[in-house]
Amino acid sequence: MATKPFGLYCPTSKACEVLMPRWTLQILGELWGGSTRFNEIRRGLPGMSPTLLVKRLKEMQANGLLVRVEDPATGSIDYIRTDKAAELDDILRGLAAWAQRHITAEVALEDRDADLLMWNIRRQIDLGELPQRRVVMRFSFSDATSPASTYWVITRPGEPVELCASDPGFDVDLYVETQVRVFTGVYLGRRSFGRDVENGLIFMTGDAQLIKTFRRWLRFSMHSGVDNIARVAEAAPDL
Repeated sequence: MATKPFGLYCPTSKACEVLMPRWTLQILGELWGGSTRFNEIRRGLPGMSPTLLVKRLKEMQANGLLVRVEDPATGSIDYIRTDKAAELDDILRGLAAWAQRHITAEVALEDRDADLLMWNIRRQIDLGELPQRRVVMRFSFSDATSPASTYWVITRPGEPVELCASDPGFDVDLYVETQVRVFTGVYLGRRSFGRDVENGLIFMTGDAQLIKTFRRWLRFSMHSGVDNIARVAEAAPDL
């Protein structure tokens, strides 16, 4: 007799059968964050192999969590969340809030992958708060474990934000020098932005207006405002 799945008549267990395969929830998180192309999803999940990503996307499509949309004119393919997947938004928010409160800052900030950090930062730039011209920003991380430690962010009105790991050759408007662990901590609300700037852990030079409005045009993680976040020991909330 074949072994039956655990909790055969438990709705929670049945949901886990669909959502439990490794990387499924992370893929949903990437789709939730705005990624729709295969390479976008892959870049947001650097620990996942392309082969496994293909497999998971097919499984999620079969389970009704996403649809695969191909543009006949260009051949480009987008993966779009279904309404069924969108119903999981509150669960994803709840998991993130739980992690912010109950996973220590030391564990949460142990990764030093600057590429992944900057890929997320790119999404959080508010073009409406930037000068209506080309703006070039250079971010340098002294503790990065990723192949690159310096990144250029290029914004133009009405165009997608560009992220480069090689010098694009433009004059730089803003230089930001810091560490991955520091900037990730600030981005996630685990550290104090104001205190880290004051202590020189985040050093900015260049356009004075960009520095002054930094917290307006760069939105930190949507989870940075969770109550009772487990913060790093030396960080106090911004006043």
